[in-house]
Amino acid sequence: MRNGEELRGEILTAAREEFARYGLAGARIDRVAKNARASKERLYAHFGDKETLFREVVTADAARFFTAVLPRPDALAEFVGEIYDLARANPEHLRMVTWARLEGLSLLPPDTPAVPPPAIDVVATGQRSGHIDAGWDPEELIVMLFGLALSWAGWPHPAAGADDAAVVAGRRAAAVEAAARIIAPSRR
Repeated sequence: MRNGEELRGEILTAAREEFARYGLAGARIDRVAKNARASKERLYAHFGDKETLFREVVTADAARFFTAVLPRPDALAEFVGEIYDLARANPEHLRMVTWARLEGLSLLPPDTPAVPPPAIDVVATGQRSGHIDAGWDPEELIVMLFGLALSWAGWPHPAAGADDAAVVAGRRAAAVEAAARIIAPSRR
């Protein structure tokens, strides 16, 4: 017999799959409950309503995604490659964030910074040490590097999802090289 925490975890797993596939509007609580082997009543007892469940899943996925790899002041370009790898390995995380945006949901409280302070500190440290161009605003640079790392994930052409190892490696290398050129200290 499952305890409350185990049931909650199974509901979250089933909800993640459902929401990643259908979004908030298209997801069905009865499918989540069935896949979690739980009653709808238990699901609602744990989460209240579908939107609360969605927010909890998206918030957990975003936190997991954005803390899975951490930038380093002396290897910021490689950070782009690590984000690229993470996005390829966990496409459901990006789908969840995209669904949240499409639904018009704010996932963070209004007073939460767009970029976590540790990432900004890493860029500032890299700028002080001469590894990163000091002309960049640290927050803007991190956001742009994420965009670079996730560019193939958001590209609409069917070839964007290629699984050929050589293609994947080439795209990753190009993203890292582009990042290296962007962050290179200017020689003015």
